[in-house]
This record gives sequence, C-alpha cells and structure tokens, in this order.
Amino acid sequence: MADQIARNFEAIGHDNAVLATADHINKFWDPRMKAGIFGDDWSHLSPIAAAAVEKLAKGANPAPQTGATEFNKVDEVGHNDAG
Repeated sequence: MADQIARNFEAIGHDNAVLATADHINKFWDPRMKAGIFGDDWSHLSPIAAAAVEKLAKGANPAPQTGATEFNKVDEVGHNDAG
C-alpha cells in the first residue's frame, strides 16, 4: 500500500513525493499498520515509499503536503472536508 501511495505522488518529484507519502501514512494509517511497516524489511519498497517510511520511523511529523491532509476548521472552506 505504501508503494501505491508513493506512485500517486511521484509526479510531483522525488523529494515532494517522499514528504507527501510520509504525510499520508502519518495521517491515515492505523497505528498497527505503521508499527508493521516500521518493523518490516523496506528493501522491497519503492525508493519514495522507503524514504517516507524511514522519515517517519526516525520521528518525522511532516506538515500537510497536499490539500488531501489539510482539513478545514469549523466554518472554513478551501481544504479537504474528509474525515
């Protein structure tokens, strides 16, 4: 799944895709999923997904990278209203 997320972001360039993938995993993955991937072998992941997981495993908390993870406040418009 991390590779699928990374593939969706690869068009924005490697470094931005790493941050966007890390942001997505951080915001939307269940803690058990994160624990599983942190304890897994990352060599089978794409370079973007592996770099994103490595950032998160080292404690990174990336700022929202896309409108998909920047949520509206009450009575605010212009961001994602999911969640």
